[in-house]
Amino acid sequence: MPTANTDLAGTMADAWNAGEPERVIALAGQATPAQENDEGVLLLLGLAQQATGRPAQAAATFRQLAQQRPEVSAYWNNLAVVSRQAGDLAGAEQALRTALALAPGDAEVHYNLGLLYTQQQRWMDARQALLDAVELSPAFIEARLQAAYACHVCGDNTQQEAMLQGADDWPAQPAEQALLLSAMLSAQGQPDAALHALAQAQLPAEPTATVMRLRIAAQRVLLHERNNRIDAARDELRQLPLDALEALPAEAQQARADGWRAHAALAMRAAAPADAATLYQRALDGAVDNEARASAAFGLAAACDRQGRYAEAWQALQQAHAVQLEIARHVVPELLATDSRPLQLGGEASGRCVPLDWPPLCSPDGRHSPVFVVGFPRSGTTLLEQMLDAHPAFQSMDERAYIHELIEGMELVGQHYPADLATLSQQDVDQLRSVYWRRVAGVLPGLGERRLVDKNPLNMLCLPMIMRLFPRARIILCLRHPCDVLLSCSMQAFRSPAFMVLCSSLQRLAQGYAHAFEQWSRDVEAFAPQVLEWRYESVVGQFDAQVARLGQFLETADASPMTRFAEHARRKRFISTPSYAQVTEGVHRRAVDRWQHYREQFEPVLPVLQPWLDRLGYET
Repeated sequence: MPTANTDLAGTMADAWNAGEPERVIALAGQATPAQENDEGVLLLLGLAQQATGRPAQAAATFRQLAQQRPEVSAYWNNLAVVSRQAGDLAGAEQALRTALALAPGDAEVHYNLGLLYTQQQRWMDARQALLDAVELSPAFIEARLQAAYACHVCGDNTQQEAMLQGADDWPAQPAEQALLLSAMLSAQGQPDAALHALAQAQLPAEPTATVMRLRIAAQRVLLHERNNRIDAARDELRQLPLDALEALPAEAQQARADGWRAHAALAMRAAAPADAATLYQRALDGAVDNEARASAAFGLAAACDRQGRYAEAWQALQQAHAVQLEIARHVVPELLATDSRPLQLGGEASGRCVPLDWPPLCSPDGRHSPVFVVGFPRSGTTLLEQMLDAHPAFQSMDERAYIHELIEGMELVGQHYPADLATLSQQDVDQLRSVYWRRVAGVLPGLGERRLVDKNPLNMLCLPMIMRLFPRARIILCLRHPCDVLLSCSMQAFRSPAFMVLCSSLQRLAQGYAHAFEQWSRDVEAFAPQVLEWRYESVVGQFDAQVARLGQFLETADASPMTRFAEHARRKRFISTPSYAQVTEGVHRRAVDRWQHYREQFEPVLPVLQPWLDRLGYET
């Protein structure tokens, strides 16, 4: 703020410092013609207009100030903030571009540009602007939080985690931001940190505080349910009686919808799908944004499916996918083209990657390599992961994309994957393995002598990298009837924008499935890895025999601890995948041939799947 160099500006500054913005505005109205253009008077007037909810007036004031002193970036930044608040988004962006040209190292300007892009749902632009703000000012907590959210929307889990590093020690956040922070920490597998963020939330003044308390309670219910703490969720639900939700004012629609979703989630856990369907329908009707609308629609589909109301379930799914496709449109518009391949990982030329061209390099043996669990999503990978994690000789790290990130790292430094794997030296490969194990240590610091279980379904598309780093690793390919796989994918609210597009129709999903297995088959033929095919239907029908077979493949003398996976999963609390509830129930046949209830919808895509149905030994 400039030094007050007139009596009027000084008096206005005293009023501003005393917390009296209305008096500041009144004093500005007393300005003489000679004082009206005074820099201090204009700045204080603009700030007071902004503070009292007059953004359009503030914009006019800051525009005059910026035109008088065009070399001052702060005035353009102020103009941008109030222009955005007034709804003039084009004017806000122009002002911010001017501010950036004047002060490219000002984190505040990058932050405000990120907020503008967030409001416009230009998520990739928002992500970059907010990451730039954090790079310039790492202790800028508000920028870290908003950058994490932009990364969350864009499916950039690695950067989201980086932005939220140390969030446990952040100061208390306003309630709206605390809800956002809590949701992201929960998605990262930090339920205690998520609950802590809610406990610290700074509530607004009444009556808004009462509404916010209900939203926080609803989020606590969903956090506990998501982490299989059902008793705690039920205790928390007592703070959300349905009649209190009904009594909320009309403008509290989001709190009401959040509460209904919380009740619905526990109704599903209590085997009351009819009650859940009613509640999810209410939440869907009252949702105020696309994310809440999609969540409620997926919940409604699951509740209808559980009741055998399959036509209604499919209708709800179409609603959910339409909303998710709209979300994805703002993040990955290029994937909406009909010929896009959302699952493409690495280079197109993996079929031409010939390991015979590779120089022999030193590598770890099988017992000192990860056990890779791969397969198309929803093929039973989480079930197998929890079985292995229940054994004291193994430890899983939940779903991480570390192998994929190594491929991205190669591409970023100008190397072509997978072709340039042939040119890597011993030092190069050792360095890549070191990066991988460093990342593992970040989430499993106490791994010790236990064998790592790296469960990421889409590592099936990264086989060349796995074989370059860990050529003697044991790999388990999870298989399940392709139609059951596609149905299960269709019924999940995936967070990845690419998966939102992939699952938006059965046609896209079927093509994605076929492309994934075509690449897998080519790579298996080229590399001949040590692979065990783990068939979901066989596990359900012959559990003990399949566990014994698994133990033999992994050279484990006693595989019996794997049979107690459900108890282990209940103790574990956080499981990152959509199967977090199912794996606590043990093995059952409910998910076998479930797709037959939707056979009419599957008929058009069966020709795409037929070659793989035949090859994998499944019938229609």
